[in-house]
Amino acid sequence: MLVAGVGSVTSLRGDRPWVVHDLGSGTGSMLRWLAPLLPGPQRWVLHDRDPGLLERAGAVVPVAADGSPVEVTTRRGDITRLTAADLADADLVTASALLDMLTPDEIARIVAACVGVGCPSLFVLSVVGRVRFDPADPLDAEIAAAFDAHQRRTVDGRVLLGPDAAGATVAEFAGHGMPVTVRETPWRLGPQQAELIVEWFDGWLEAAVEQRPDLADRTAGYARWRRAEAAAGRLTVTVGHEDLLAGVE
Repeated sequence: MLVAGVGSVTSLRGDRPWVVHDLGSGTGSMLRWLAPLLPGPQRWVLHDRDPGLLERAGAVVPVAADGSPVEVTTRRGDITRLTAADLADADLVTASALLDMLTPDEIARIVAACVGVGCPSLFVLSVVGRVRFDPADPLDAEIAAAFDAHQRRTVDGRVLLGPDAAGATVAEFAGHGMPVTVRETPWRLGPQQAELIVEWFDGWLEAAVEQRPDLADRTAGYARWRRAEAAAGRLTVTVGHEDLLAGVE
C-alpha cells in the first residue's frame, strides 16, 4: 500500500511532529482518512481558496494511529501558485481528487514546488477515464466519452487535463528525476452502496449531457433504468482512479 510507504518515511521523524501540507483540502477528507493511519505527532497545514471549506476542515481534530496528537492549521490561497518556500517545512505533501481539475502548467508548478522541498508527495483518487457497469449498456461508452471530454474542458481559459492528469503528473516528477509509484485504486460500488451509486451516476450523467446536450433525450430512459437497477440492488459500478506516491524508492 502507498500509505505503508508514507508511514515508513514519516516514522523516521522521531518524536518531532512531522508536517503535512494538504493541497486543495476542501472539507478535510485527506486529513480525516490519513492522519489516523499514521503514527506519531503530526501538524497538518490545509491549503484551499475557499474560506468556508477551510473553516469546516479546521474543525476536524483527528488522532494519530498511536494516539499521538494532531495539530491542524489552515492557509487560504491559490494552490497553483505555491512555491517550495511555501512548503519549506513539509515532511509530506498530499492532495486528494485534485489533479484532474488542473492544467499542465499548474501541475508543473505544483510538482516543481514539491521537488524543491524534496519530501514525499502523495496524490490520491485521480480519475483516469475508466468506468464499467454491470450490467453493461450500449450507451455506457458514449456517455463515458462525453464525461471525459467534459473533464478536459476549458474553464476561464484554463484547459483542464481531466483523466490525463495522473499520467502528466508522473511525467513531471520523472522529468525532475524523482521516482513515482502508481497504484490503481478503483471505486467498486455494489448493492450495499446503492444510494452512493445513484448520487455518483447523476453527477456523471449531468456532466456528460452538459458536454453533449444532444444526449439529453437519448439518455432519459437509460437514466431511469440505471437508477431502478441501483435501487433494486442489481447494479455494480467500477470507477477507475490512480494514486501516486513520489519521492519514495
